[in-house]
Amino acid sequence: MPLTLLPDLGDLLRLQPQFNAGTVVEALRHLGAREVWWATGRDPDHPLRDALPAAGVALHEAAPDWSWADAEHEQLLSFLGQYPQGRERLKRAAQAGRELAALVTAPLTLPQAISPDVLTTLGRSLDAEREALDEGPGTRWRARRLGETAQVLAAQGGVALVPLDDLPGLLPLLPGAALPDLSGFAPGDTSRLRALADRAWQLSDSDDLGSLLAALEREAGDPVTPRAELDAAEAHIYLAVGELAAARARLERAAHALTDHLPRSLAGLVLARLGQVRDAQGERDLARRTYQATLALGYAPQVAREAAQAGLDTPFTLALG
Repeated sequence: MPLTLLPDLGDLLRLQPQFNAGTVVEALRHLGAREVWWATGRDPDHPLRDALPAAGVALHEAAPDWSWADAEHEQLLSFLGQYPQGRERLKRAAQAGRELAALVTAPLTLPQAISPDVLTTLGRSLDAEREALDEGPGTRWRARRLGETAQVLAAQGGVALVPLDDLPGLLPLLPGAALPDLSGFAPGDTSRLRALADRAWQLSDSDDLGSLLAALEREAGDPVTPRAELDAAEAHIYLAVGELAAARARLERAAHALTDHLPRSLAGLVLARLGQVRDAQGERDLARRTYQATLALGYAPQVAREAAQAGLDTPFTLALG
């Protein structure tokens, strides 16, 4: 079976309405894939760590752990910043980084992401970064990392999920691999619902909260974005405007709906926020027990664990700006 390289945006999936975790699930369905080789980031809170298993897609680890390279990269940046010539190199690298960030944060679809124009621009930005900082700590050992990843993937078939910015360097190392055939593919309801929930978790001052709540209330949910998460997203909006009773009702409904079959991050997010609401309503003992329940989970996202620990240390109070 040939190997197909499907691009991943990491945490930026939460910001892309037409290229989010739900879109990736739908693309895998389009390709007929029920399992993927995980050759992307090791972040335990990666959005696809939730979405793919919830959709029944099995994950197989296929990339070496290169998280240590991030520390070396930061040390190099600190060192270069101490010298005029180093600071000049950092400026050139920063410009390349801005070009790359502009590319992946602008509205993007999955087919666009694998287009020749985007891949060429990616390659040019990465080349500029390498020229400024050199291969090694400056690029987080990109060449070595891609070489090791290619060695693992060369023996595999099916679909491999790889970071979008690795595609220009990885494709030449895997002559038998190809980009996905997305002819006739378009995001559907799974992608639309995921985009709605992602938007609700990231409010801005310009949002029409009434319309956003109405949109959430209309939905029944699906395996990737279940009704319990939509309830929690509604609670997030109510909490933002200080309506504690409405927020609590939706969080308690979400908590009662929690099962082992739901996305694994949901329990931690719901319980940590429920603890905060109970704290804000003056129920300190109940809030503490809720925070403790969050920390007792086998897995909870870092943001949930931090919120629960902070709530145990200091009672949560609601501050409306």
